Amino acid sequence: MDPLLLITNVDAGGGRDEGLAAALDVLREDADVEVASTRNPGELDGVLHRAGCRSIVVAGGDGSLHAVISALYRRHELSQRTLGLIPLGTGNDFARTLGIPLDPAEAASALLNGSPRRMDLIIDELGEVVVNSVHAGASAQASRRGARWKERLGPFGFGILGYPIGAAMAALRPPFVRLRIEADGHVISDMDQHILMIAIGNGASVGGGTELTPDADPADGKLDVMVSFATGPLERLAYVWKLRTGDHDQRDDVVTMRASQVTVSGESFYLSADGEISGPERRRSWHLEKGAYSMIVPAR
Repeated sequence: MDPLLLITNVDAGGGRDEGLAAALDVLREDADVEVASTRNPGELDGVLHRAGCRSIVVAGGDGSLHAVISALYRRHELSQRTLGLIPLGTGNDFARTLGIPLDPAEAASALLNGSPRRMDLIIDELGEVVVNSVHAGASAQASRRGARWKERLGPFGFGILGYPIGAAMAALRPPFVRLRIEADGHVISDMDQHILMIAIGNGASVGGGTELTPDADPADGKLDVMVSFATGPLERLAYVWKLRTGDHDQRDDVVTMRASQVTVSGESFYLSADGEISGPERRRSWHLEKGAYSMIVPAR
């Protein structure tokens, strides 16, 4: 296999050191691997500058993958790159969508035997990228609260529990908002009623496996849009139950569609984009860039 540059975040989730060592043992059986450790996105430019023509392997979670792809996009190098992923994060949602094993050694083996596949990328009106998913409403509030618990519990190896804790807290007092939501010119909501949440998915899940957009495929040339109007107490409970089983898109108060561009505006709302929280916002838009880069995925 061609030489690899493996980029890892020294502040990534629990089990990183052991998992990284296991993955490197496998990779180095068939490839020359240089490891570059970073502590923040600002260090990535120097690392990427010396990458040369090597394939880049991200050893980390969704946040680490987002940081590397974002840096390559800013450097105008993303389209020429082939990336690999060893999931060492807390949620690893993009790896789940791609079928990459969550065990680091198995993921390394899958990388050695996999093949490149062109991946779509979500771009907002500011030129910022979204690799996996962006969502607003109750799910973003769950992410905001869950991030605090993830940080508190992470040093003890229980960071993954931050997600369900945040979701439970958001379910008690969800932030209902009135929004105008347009997808490819089709108006899904026109501020005439409150919504519980909206999700725009390139990948299927968030929060360590919650499939907000279960049919999303990051290589199919379309965004998957899901809007929930389940704002009543009983409706919310039923929606959450269906969300756990992946059948929420069959509810009458849930609208799904596939699109290339989405615009959201109206009352103030927070966003969670690849786990990064921003806001409050009043208007945001996103479009899909098809086949923006190559990712090595397990053999079918």
